[in-house]
Amino acid sequence: MKISYKWLSEYVDLKGLDVDQLSSVLTGCGLEVEGVEEFQSVKGGLKGLVIAEVLEKWPHPGADRLNLTKVKFGEGEPVQVVCGAPNVAAGQKVVFAPVGTMVYPLEGDPFEIKRAKIRGEESLGMICAEDEIGLGKSHDGIIVLPDDAPVGVLAAKYFNLENDTVMEVAILPNRCDAASHIGVLKDLVAALNSASRQDGKVDAYSINYPKADLDVNTLPNQNPILIQVEESGLCPRYSGLYLSGIQVGPSPEWLRQRLESIGQKSINNVVDVTNFVLHETGQPLHAFDAETIAGNKVVVRKAVAGEKFTTLDGKERILNGEELMICDTEKPMVIAGVFGGLNSGVSEATTKVFLESAYFDPSSIRRTSKAHGIKTDSSFRFERGTDPNATVSVLLRAADLLCKVCGGRVESAVQDVYPTEVLPASIRLEWSYLDVLLGVALDRKEVSQVLLDLGFKIREQSSAYLELLVPTAKNDVTRAADVVEEIIRIYGPN
Repeated sequence: MKISYKWLSEYVDLKGLDVDQLSSVLTGCGLEVEGVEEFQSVKGGLKGLVIAEVLEKWPHPGADRLNLTKVKFGEGEPVQVVCGAPNVAAGQKVVFAPVGTMVYPLEGDPFEIKRAKIRGEESLGMICAEDEIGLGKSHDGIIVLPDDAPVGVLAAKYFNLENDTVMEVAILPNRCDAASHIGVLKDLVAALNSASRQDGKVDAYSINYPKADLDVNTLPNQNPILIQVEESGLCPRYSGLYLSGIQVGPSPEWLRQRLESIGQKSINNVVDVTNFVLHETGQPLHAFDAETIAGNKVVVRKAVAGEKFTTLDGKERILNGEELMICDTEKPMVIAGVFGGLNSGVSEATTKVFLESAYFDPSSIRRTSKAHGIKTDSSFRFERGTDPNATVSVLLRAADLLCKVCGGRVESAVQDVYPTEVLPASIRLEWSYLDVLLGVALDRKEVSQVLLDLGFKIREQSSAYLELLVPTAKNDVTRAADVVEEIIRIYGPN
């Protein structure tokens, strides 16, 4: 799983800790960092490119389709540049590659700008088109910037280009609670604060959790899309929300860059929001075009054996009857938790969205994923076990972003089908058991604080034991030995 340094930095002040330091801490607490790579939103990072002004333009004496220009790009004297773009003109602000700059075109190999003579005239640089520097696909002419573009400013700064460092973190099958940026941060912050306390310092790090600006108490009670769960054993919780006024289109730059930094392709603003929230929180989501849901009802049921279903990749699949399906009153729309149907998502014409956030039985998702040979970001998390008590908060987070990014409006309260609440497990940790298992007596206050930092609640404590409530995200913690493992991986081998 790829984790972005800059993305992490949005939720916590890392106080100057670099990627190598974070990698060491994460590996020490059981989230092994297997590799680190640099991410550039534009290949080459526009290094050396600068904002310039075309002072003059006149015809090339030896070529009808070329022009000579005088270009100013800094404090030095203007330089002469041969330009073949039909739209070049005096007075323009442009992107300029001086001699010595490496240019990374959208297609083809990078090359260095050198002093040249073109048809007998000296050329000391290149005025750039979008595709010549990887900023876009257009080669209709040079990039012409607004009149207020500041001459001499680096192009990377002008275009707010983002570079990032990305860590490849190995997530063990039992650690689905860490399969997101916030999940990784919980361990990271707990470990950093434990180390601080052991050094005699106060907690220095805290997570600024993202919150939705939606006031759920003011939302209309009636949801235009009804939910019917026929298989509550396979789908213990299903939450949904209805939005209108959606404008499907390209994502804003910040959202596109966040996803691309971790290897996710930007699709459109609606799909990108659901993918962003998945990698932020670990909770998968699905956005339906509400107007394509027949009968205005979502039905969660098992597949019919032999039923044919075409998935998003265009493949027709024969269902075995054990799959959990998200359907309307006429047809299946999604293989629950695994893969969407070919026509289950949003399109450019979508204006109304039904947003799903659910908890599915992990073993059911695992069997379905294996039976059909489908591995997705959603199935990766659902088959390991997501947090059943996070569906609504994540749903509101995504709805809030859809309103901000896609112009949407929430038209209903959350519809939450949750017949039997999943309660936190209770585990008693005897201090004597902890001491024997570790071979050393740890500071009791530090042990308690580590557990609190990881989201455990202390139900009762005494000189002999701690009675703990386990976060429902941690489905691998079922006995006292698991609690000890949580303590020691955060506390460290000191």
